[in-house]
Amino acid sequence: MTKAISDIPALLAIPVILCGGSGTRLWPLSRSGFPKQFLVLSGDDSAKSLFQQAVERLNTLADGSAGNTENSHSSIAIGKTLIVTNEEHRFLVTDQLRELPKVKASLLLEPIGRNTAPALTLAALYASEQDAESNSASVDPILVITPADQTIQNGAAFTKALQDCINVVASDKDKKTIAILGITPTAPETGYGYIQKGGTQGAHGEFTVERFVEKPDAKTAQSYIDNGHYFWNSGMFVLRASTWLAALKEFRPDIFGATETAWVARAIDQSADAQFIRPAKEIFQSIPSESIDYAVIEKCPGSQYQIKMVELNAGWNDLGAWDAVWQVGKKDERGNVTSGDTLLSNTNNSIVHASSRLVSTVGVDNLVIIETADAVLVADRANSQDVKSIVNQLEQQQREEKNLHRKVARPWGWYDSVDEGERFKVKRIQVKPGASLSLQMHHHRAEHWIVVKGTAEITNGEKVIILTENQSTYIPQGQTHRLANPGKTALEIIEVQSGSYLGEDDIVRFEDNYGRSKS
Repeated sequence: MTKAISDIPALLAIPVILCGGSGTRLWPLSRSGFPKQFLVLSGDDSAKSLFQQAVERLNTLADGSAGNTENSHSSIAIGKTLIVTNEEHRFLVTDQLRELPKVKASLLLEPIGRNTAPALTLAALYASEQDAESNSASVDPILVITPADQTIQNGAAFTKALQDCINVVASDKDKKTIAILGITPTAPETGYGYIQKGGTQGAHGEFTVERFVEKPDAKTAQSYIDNGHYFWNSGMFVLRASTWLAALKEFRPDIFGATETAWVARAIDQSADAQFIRPAKEIFQSIPSESIDYAVIEKCPGSQYQIKMVELNAGWNDLGAWDAVWQVGKKDERGNVTSGDTLLSNTNNSIVHASSRLVSTVGVDNLVIIETADAVLVADRANSQDVKSIVNQLEQQQREEKNLHRKVARPWGWYDSVDEGERFKVKRIQVKPGASLSLQMHHHRAEHWIVVKGTAEITNGEKVIILTENQSTYIPQGQTHRLANPGKTALEIIEVQSGSYLGEDDIVRFEDNYGRSKS
């Protein structure tokens, strides 16, 4: 007798957001200290970052029906979101999650990047342990994995495709199936890997994957488009936690063993906003750096593990270069995508982004013009992939513009280095309500603080004083000090540093609310 759809239990799906990329091809807006997944690229102040969009997309998988066939489940239950990110980006993540109050998340913090295979392993180990602790070992949660830096134009089509993937995985009682989203190709792209599908379609629209192929040359890419059986590899997967761990243990036991060892020795911090889970640093550094594809997925065809592909035609883009941002952007009548304070005359098919001042163009075509407070990029749109060469030069010259913007986010707020010269630097500093900087001292500089907005509680040696607007104080070189905001509105001060060395590494921290080590 066939079960009614309502009699089939809900599936537990756990969103996994891989949030470790640096997005160097979107420099100067994307930098290692503030990579592209945290950017809002639409130009709309009310819009969300790529990371926030990814989190929201996976957390809406339970909306609506999961399918209406005999082999479908009537509903999908969404578990706590798992975010695998760099230790240095944890406060960017928590700040942006705060704007998504309905999302509950745990942060798995990598002390150093080891590519996506170890990252997914951390998530699978976490999900497996949580499942066992809840006395529901038979559930074996399904992980829904996506990078944090992609765009989707058709959310409904995306949700339907992922729900199909979930049902594909759930219908395999042997737990040997991995589902992948294959993107309907729109051009013979040479920057993506491709998936070759088989010819028989399954109950949920899935196809067996025949093979994976590396990024092709232009002629080969065109032959794939003409063939009709090749799709772009999106990097989005659906599988059970147990399936990933078993497959990794078979194909790459070295990665499995080292990651499991680092996981067992983890440390856990709980804040009001999120749970921070840190695998052991020294052990994690020894893990081989490998992608999900190379470690497991590409080895699966022909093995006991089946790869099933569900086609996704939803306006997908991984925003791998500024030309891709132009492609998905809202264009004016001349094909231009603009953001910020811009004035264009006789300009066509260009992307112009202004962050801190007016940017104007006259008589140009097919350009990328990106302005920030400390750097300007001008490039031919057709060569936007080559921006990485500029980033490489910045790295070789050890220039700070590779890593940080002039305005730098901190867990307590932000600072903006507005001016500097020989033996002085001027910063504008904002501190969130209730937040404070670390109790610290500097060996090589003194500081003058002027309050321009809000109320400041200042520890200066043995004294603790309260300053309000237009009041100031002086912190001598070598003096222990702290700045805090006891009020309910943002605190802003102007800081003038003076001394023989003004680098950010001249900080000795004695106490800190954010778990940062002494430096």
